[in-house]
Amino acid sequence: MNGKVALITGGSKGIGYGIAKSLLEQGVNVAVTSRSEDSANETASKLNGLGFAGKAIGITVDVRNYESQQRGVELVLERFKHLDIVIANAGLGYFASIEDLSVKQWQDTIDTNLTGVFYTIKAAVEALKQTKGYFITISSLAGTNFFAKGSAYNASKFGLTGFTQSVMLDLRQYGVKVSTIMPGSVSTYFNGNVPDEKDAWKIQIEDIGELVVDLLKMNPRTLPSKIEVRPTTPPSK
Repeated sequence: MNGKVALITGGSKGIGYGIAKSLLEQGVNVAVTSRSEDSANETASKLNGLGFAGKAIGITVDVRNYESQQRGVELVLERFKHLDIVIANAGLGYFASIEDLSVKQWQDTIDTNLTGVFYTIKAAVEALKQTKGYFITISSLAGTNFFAKGSAYNASKFGLTGFTQSVMLDLRQYGVKVSTIMPGSVSTYFNGNVPDEKDAWKIQIEDIGELVVDLLKMNPRTLPSKIEVRPTTPPSK
């Protein structure tokens, strides 16, 4: 994996940051994206300060805008000359009953969690075909398990899970591998959570990073196309 190049959307914190750190440890060069230029650059500086073999750069990208995603891929290719791994991680969630869910909240959820991933692979697909690379989406157990007040989030993640599996079938003829990871509860800042000792029972961001590394090291003849991952022990009641 040393010298390979990865692009991670939403890589400035949470799961994206955990994946970026794990890849850098393996000698992978990583571009992390954020809508905030300061956040992207600060994250890259923090990652480079860890002293791993791989190098990190920050890129300002709005995953909801196709031209922005195209430019992000172009910047990666300008810097590193090739692109081997794309992690579609950027996502958000609004949780409310259908009576209270606003039209804007619905649109923001679908535009980020589903359409944004479509833009990600459309912008990167030719580069990945050149390297016979790997495309990984971060879906959720909410992409197969529905729950009250989750209509927008469920719709986006159910759609993302199905989208990724279809893309897998489209691209494997070119030697491009495609997988979706479907985590349960992860200790992140998602939905206003602040990670602390109360989250000890949850999946940690480095666990998802380790899983990504395991996928990338899998024998090329084998493709785990959909991976559900959940905490070993549920929270105490």
